Amino acid sequence: MIIDRPVPDRLQHKLDQKTLDESVQKAKLALLNDIKRSVYLYRVDCGGCNGCEIEIFSTITPVFDAERLGIRNTPSPRHADILVYTGAVTRAMRMPAVRAYGGAPDPKLVVSYGACGCTGGVFHDNYCVWGGTDKLFPVDVYIPGCPPSPAQTIYGFAIALGLLGQKLHHADIVEQPGEQAPLRFAEVPYKARVTIEREARRLSGYCYGKDLSDVFLRALEKDNGAGALANVSALIASQTDPRRVEVYEQLRDVLLNMADDGRSEAEMLKRSLETVVPLGGSCEALAVLENAMGHEGC
Repeated sequence: MIIDRPVPDRLQHKLDQKTLDESVQKAKLALLNDIKRSVYLYRVDCGGCNGCEIEIFSTITPVFDAERLGIRNTPSPRHADILVYTGAVTRAMRMPAVRAYGGAPDPKLVVSYGACGCTGGVFHDNYCVWGGTDKLFPVDVYIPGCPPSPAQTIYGFAIALGLLGQKLHHADIVEQPGEQAPLRFAEVPYKARVTIEREARRLSGYCYGKDLSDVFLRALEKDNGAGALANVSALIASQTDPRRVEVYEQLRDVLLNMADDGRSEAEMLKRSLETVVPLGGSCEALAVLENAMGHEGC
């Protein structure tokens, strides 16, 4: 039967317009800022029970809607940015898994999904199982679970998006014949530079100590007509953090006591630091400083 009159509005079902929360919108922009497009993933079942597949399908369907973050499914590995491997790698699926990896364009990410994909799961010692995905090729992101929940899946995909942005901007730098990398703080004698950096890391940790030593060494090289020791004193005076002041004072004392071996070399070091503007600005002054530290001059 053909109805030739419109259905009343009260009998029509109208969908509410879907709007993204502000936090979700910011997360999406942050994830896709470097990629500038949607990300396509391809799933490879290497021999699982389909439990992981059910959770992946739940993730990409409208309930959890991973597509709102720019994550889309593709039927071909040749269009994929992310390869999602599920299930333990069986002997029968080893070569198809390798072919899917070789067919995906670079840069590509490999996600090992589920307990079986990560380690082989309960089938790890089976006669026909190779193990986890990392037995075949390098894995970028592991999403454990039996099976992982959709929330875990979205979180793992978000981590993969961050890694994909890094791979897209990766650049290989090849050293040319005769090319030499520039030395950091080349004007500061090597022995002093190493000693200051080690002492700063001992006092403040590996990473933060290096930042403090860089600021200290930069003050030694600063060319403002005041002299190296005056620059260090100005650096200490400008600090509001008492711990920074303590560290910089100890670095200064270490620098001044390095050549103190009973032959008045400490005074020579102090005098050279006070006169060099910047440190190493004149070959004669730098030679005095290098000799005081047991190195040859210019």
